[in-house]
Amino acid sequence: MLLRYLYDPNLAQASYLVGCQRTGEALVVDPNRETEQYIELAGREGLRITAVTETHIHADYLSGARELAARTGATLYLSDEGGPDWCYRFEHEGLRDGDLFMVGNLRVKAIHTPGHTPEHLSFLLTDTVNADEPMGIFTGDFLFVGDIGRPDLLEAAAGQAASKEPSARTLFHSLQKLRELSDWLQVWPGHGAGSACGKALGAVPSTTLGYERRFNWAFRVTDEEEFVRQVLEGQPEPPRYFAQMKRINRDGPPLRDGLPEPRVLTVERLRGLLEDGAIVVDTRPWDAYAKGHVPGTLGIALDSSFATYAGTLLPYDRPLYLIVDEAEQERALTELGRIGLDDVRGVWRTEVVNQWPGSLSRIREVSAEAFAERLSANGITALDVRRSTEYEDGHIPGVPNLPLQKLVDQLETVPRNAPLYVHCQSGKRSGLAASLLQSLGWEDVTNVRGGFAAWEEAGLPTTNG
Repeated sequence: MLLRYLYDPNLAQASYLVGCQRTGEALVVDPNRETEQYIELAGREGLRITAVTETHIHADYLSGARELAARTGATLYLSDEGGPDWCYRFEHEGLRDGDLFMVGNLRVKAIHTPGHTPEHLSFLLTDTVNADEPMGIFTGDFLFVGDIGRPDLLEAAAGQAASKEPSARTLFHSLQKLRELSDWLQVWPGHGAGSACGKALGAVPSTTLGYERRFNWAFRVTDEEEFVRQVLEGQPEPPRYFAQMKRINRDGPPLRDGLPEPRVLTVERLRGLLEDGAIVVDTRPWDAYAKGHVPGTLGIALDSSFATYAGTLLPYDRPLYLIVDEAEQERALTELGRIGLDDVRGVWRTEVVNQWPGSLSRIREVSAEAFAERLSANGITALDVRRSTEYEDGHIPGVPNLPLQKLVDQLETVPRNAPLYVHCQSGKRSGLAASLLQSLGWEDVTNVRGGFAAWEEAGLPTTNG
């Protein structure tokens, strides 16, 4: 048997290729949309992909399972658990609790492990050539290294009211299924540290079930009521795009073959599109954008958080345009494609900023000390765009909280008639908020450089709760 681990650090997402070397057949578990990497890896190992599966309907990235199966002719094995609202709506081989399928001499057994989502499956893997018991389990977003999948996403991201407590109880009972399994089982999770699918995921790629039983907090809590309280406590706001991913991944992610390449446009076209209200994203680093950008453009730096912030701030029902270096264009389109933002109609090179015939806009920034002086005066408003959990741990007295993840949907609550100062923990998220507000017509927005961290370092007053 051969097992290969593939990891996307930008989304903290893990997928796996498992091969039977005797027969040359391979299975891919939880593929993302960059399907070529799995095909190339299988080829290098002398394997052909004959089966594709995923543990659940993903919320944080667009699934590549459908496309990979289409490209390779593999059988697509997907969950038929969870009820009609959580059934995949495209062709697949359905799996229920206890179902088995073979990939060469490898036996894969589905275990229904709901709680994170209603349809979630985990997969026990047995190499039947060498053993009659499983070696490990692919746990997806059910069990992580040091943590467990969050059960609040259906309510927090997908809008399914009053579902988080029942989901937490379901998750508790799913955990009990693992008590029947052996300590030696390797655990191969779907995410690592930095993912929004849990509170405190470990940064190592795998673990064992025995280790998690000893040290994972979720196993140590044996009382259901206490488990529900702890698993729901302190969950951060999920990125805004999660609800879109649930719908698209359930209904059938579009195949990427045939997507048109965006055209390189002129500065005159940029002016016209902005006048028509088009969404133009400037992907340059924050410092360059803040010092000068084309009025009406939104700044989202093309860094490791680009996809997450794009999914938080950009709509799925309108075309997009990018200002991007030629060498970085493919990366930008790939990152957007990972979360289903495919409709990019045109691009400009970053030189267009210097070619702009009018005045450039800027994002004003002030130090924490200067912000404190102005905050004590009358006539300004301020906004903390950190997560609510960060805000509760400590915040500036009198400054209200509106997490960046909720900003787009609550713009009507943001004052327009006074100078507005925005801050986060370090200045990055508040910069994004300032850029968004300015692009939408807020005229007097200032970013607090260094954010709450700089405020604390300066010894300025804080409160919590």
